[in-house]
Amino acid sequence: MAATADRSKPYFPLAGLANDGWSNDHEATATCLCGAVQLAFPLPGNPGFITTFICNCTDCRKITASTFASNFTVTSSSLRHLRGQSNLSTFKQSRTIGSHADMTNYFCKTCGGLMYRVGARFPGEVFMRVGTVDDFTLHETKLFPRVEQFTRDRVSYVKGFDGVEGVVQFQGMSG
Repeated sequence: MAATADRSKPYFPLAGLANDGWSNDHEATATCLCGAVQLAFPLPGNPGFITTFICNCTDCRKITASTFASNFTVTSSSLRHLRGQSNLSTFKQSRTIGSHADMTNYFCKTCGGLMYRVGARFPGEVFMRVGTVDDFTLHETKLFPRVEQFTRDRVSYVKGFDGVEGVVQFQGMSG
């Protein structure tokens, strides 16, 4: 988002092939890159929204093909599949998960975009990626991270980083 952008208004840049994302005071949409899968989820302050966090764990780094992941958690009962639920494929494993409990990942079959993760250790919760959210204003406002976890696994070029202002840090998993 440009430094001069008005963060009080929704911002839907050209990002991916879908152009029908939306947001309101209660919920917003998340879409994969090709647009085949679209979800609606509650926003903070509404029933079903749990928290936001940055994760540096090695699994998040690997599954996002990035150096960290910006995440948020909602209840599974509050997540709505607007389209493409049948276009999701899954990959489940437990070997690299800290708790060694199964983590199931849901990907778009067409573009490969990770839409969400469901962990056996967290029944009734869904872990989503901020980068899938269509309204980019939400990335910097309502979905601003509350905690950063696995700081011990941060990439070396940000080890001296004090973290995002106001975000509680944990060497391992938060809470």
